[in-house]
Amino acid sequence: MVISSSNSYSKSNLDNAKVSSAETIKLKRFTQNGQIQIYQSPYRGSYSSIIRDSLRNAALGRKVLLVQFMKGGVKQGVANSVKLCGNLTWIRSSNSYDQYDHKEIENNKSLKKSIHESIYELWNFCKEELISGENDQIILDEIFLAIEMNIIDKDDLISTLENRFLSGDVILTGTGIPKDLLLMANQITELRS
Repeated sequence: MVISSSNSYSKSNLDNAKVSSAETIKLKRFTQNGQIQIYQSPYRGSYSSIIRDSLRNAALGRKVLLVQFMKGGVKQGVANSVKLCGNLTWIRSSNSYDQYDHKEIENNKSLKKSIHESIYELWNFCKEELISGENDQIILDEIFLAIEMNIIDKDDLISTLENRFLSGDVILTGTGIPKDLLLMANQITELRS
């Protein structure tokens, strides 16, 4: 996997560098643009390498947000994120499709609504994080499935990506990727079995 480097310069006194006790050099600020990386696969559940790399990045000091839209579990969701390596925040849907049988969801409108609301809550949290610029890397796992199921609006994702804080990398995963999102990507990786 290709990862762009993070901003590791000192945040204090960004405009001046002291070369010797008598000489100061004016510096020009350098802003790095983060990449949009897309990982596509013909089947779900093939992104373990991305999760592995997010753990490695967090252990190396990068601030990482990993959001799994379609996976969930007991006591998950925005309020119950898991912290790993001091720098990795891992959030899953509080109520997800993977917890129930597909027919059970389709036959129970209340359950379906609850699942959609849980995924949409994650998306609203992600939008704030993308705009804040506080993360070095944000992974939106299976976001394309949420778009395909009409839970998240594709145009809302595109607009948010266009207006994000540019220093952090964004990784998007999924199976059916809309063409306009493919055109936004700096890197596209197809995972095969």
